[in-house]
Amino acid sequence: MRAVRFALLLLCTVWVAAAHADTRRPNIVIFLADDLGYADVGAQGQLKDVRTPNIDGIAKAGARFTNGYVSCPVCSPTRAGLMTGRYQTRFGHEVNCGPNPAPNFGLPVDQVTIAQALKDAGYTTGAFGKWHLGFTPDRHPLKRGFDEFYGFLGGAHSYLEAVVGDPYRGAIMRGTTPVKSITYTTDDFAREASDFVEHHAGDDKPFFLYLPFNAVHGPPHATEKYLDRFKDVKEKKRRILLAKLSALDDGIGQVMSKLREHKIEDNTLIFFLSDNGGPTGGNGSRNDPLRGVKGQVFEGGVREPFCVQWNGHIPAGKVDDRKIISLDIFPTALAAAGAPTPANVQFDGVNLLPYLTGEKKEDPHDALYWRFGPKWAIRDGNMKLLHEPQDGTLMFDLSKDLSEKHDLSKERPEELKRLKAKYDAWNAKNIPQLWHDSREGKKGAKGQEDAD
Repeated sequence: MRAVRFALLLLCTVWVAAAHADTRRPNIVIFLADDLGYADVGAQGQLKDVRTPNIDGIAKAGARFTNGYVSCPVCSPTRAGLMTGRYQTRFGHEVNCGPNPAPNFGLPVDQVTIAQALKDAGYTTGAFGKWHLGFTPDRHPLKRGFDEFYGFLGGAHSYLEAVVGDPYRGAIMRGTTPVKSITYTTDDFAREASDFVEHHAGDDKPFFLYLPFNAVHGPPHATEKYLDRFKDVKEKKRRILLAKLSALDDGIGQVMSKLREHKIEDNTLIFFLSDNGGPTGGNGSRNDPLRGVKGQVFEGGVREPFCVQWNGHIPAGKVDDRKIISLDIFPTALAAAGAPTPANVQFDGVNLLPYLTGEKKEDPHDALYWRFGPKWAIRDGNMKLLHEPQDGTLMFDLSKDLSEKHDLSKERPEELKRLKAKYDAWNAKNIPQLWHDSREGKKGAKGQEDAD
């Protein structure tokens, strides 16, 4: 009888543990690359010189979106949109700051971040890498919902030196304290993120890990360890880019290995994307087959490699042609966490889970929009209307003209009129930008790759 009781007790214990494992809220991880080209990921299948097995692994284990977008063609506004799930033009965070930031530069403190919402829902939160959402104490990551922070506050940083220029803005910081030395930022950010997983994998509550690398952004710093992998690449700028990308991929692999070590990969919702298109002339990135670069609202500036993994919830190896945007990450994470939308927050992003699981077959978005100073665009279905000051107002059918070569604006004036009216209706809900990039009128969109 005692043996029977013990067997029943053991069975109940196993059942409770299994039930807990099935119902536990997932950990959430965001891997964000910086200035990565649309073609610079192996899973995209565009280029032969790219080696990104760990990023490709996320795509193979989950879904890869061929029409994945960000909300701006430069760094800081995209991050503001990702952090809030809202078009950043709703609250004036429209442009970067430049080397001489305005006093009010940064994500407005009245905007709720994904970290704040998940922390309120019981998550442990950590950010490791590039912040670029403000320098004032009230805009520091530790004041915007993150429990832990290791990284830098600005838009660009040396990969090899701990402090560059301003001892506050130009420092790699642990929390609010500058560190004295670093090895290589990509390696260090991955190490800190892996340690975060190590420390919290066994906690009773889940974690949110935000890992915004500064790779592959300038400056062109790469160590011999990574350069040696591309000895056959003759063009110097491209070789450095590939070395930095390989380091980034290794870093992602390190974090993924830590998830597997603790047997929590299956209970982790994972996103991978870049913050904007590649500044191809600046860092050697490639946006093939797209037209345009970072700083432009052509596809090459705003369409990104975009992968989502959640084992057992998202079918493996799924290639999805529906259009999504980085604004969707916040509401998707909340839905996975079973957490409510914060009070008084109106998302522009949508919960992608029913689309990823196959419950919903339609396109998640009727239309997507961009406003970046004098540049603007709307994508409605496969039709895209855009304005670039140097090129004028152009219209393309992306289903037939992915490279945006054949302008239809004069051939289909009624369609142009319809799209412009729809854009204007969206734009009427935005506000004027709160500051100006200190480089405006000097370099325009070009030359930003090394400064933000």
